[in-house]
Amino acid sequence: MSDYPSQTITKSGASVVITHRVSIEKQAQYEEWLTEIGPIAKASEGLLDLQIVRPVRGLSETYSIIIRYDSEQNLRNWMESDVRNRLIAKVQGLLIGKDEYRIQSGLDFWFMPEGAKAHIPVRWKQFLITWSAIYPLVLGVPLVMVPLLRWLRFPDNHYLDVLFATAIIVFLMVYVVMPRYTKLVRSWLFR
Repeated sequence: MSDYPSQTITKSGASVVITHRVSIEKQAQYEEWLTEIGPIAKASEGLLDLQIVRPVRGLSETYSIIIRYDSEQNLRNWMESDVRNRLIAKVQGLLIGKDEYRIQSGLDFWFMPEGAKAHIPVRWKQFLITWSAIYPLVLGVPLVMVPLLRWLRFPDNHYLDVLFATAIIVFLMVYVVMPRYTKLVRSWLFR
């Protein structure tokens, strides 16, 4: 199991990003395991939110699990618990590599180079970069996605449209836009 990076976690909560690579042929078994560990994690003290970003069906192997807790201590209690260690040992045979994770505060994981122990940019710069990345996506994604949904014969439903649009926007932000954008503006961002 990975060691925790040495960095400061805010008192207002803490998040962990867990990355599991699972070969395409073992993903069904991994999904079964998720149904076992999910309710146990959700019952742990201080859990605020648990999100699973699944791989693109048939194309990728990486699951990202983002868990938010109300305090660093509650997060560490879960990550170091005997029950989690037992469940990780149970799934290890399905993983390519090992159980990898990193703890961050807020959206800082977008702004920190992978594996770095570098400082995190000031919040106002994080705000400007995130806002400037989201704004064109919020404008453009629905323009393309809504007609596509109608063409695919999805019902004309505002809530369904927003559900799909936000899923695509978050996917693009996490996997496409922010990793490249933060590299592009790195010199200003960390100045």
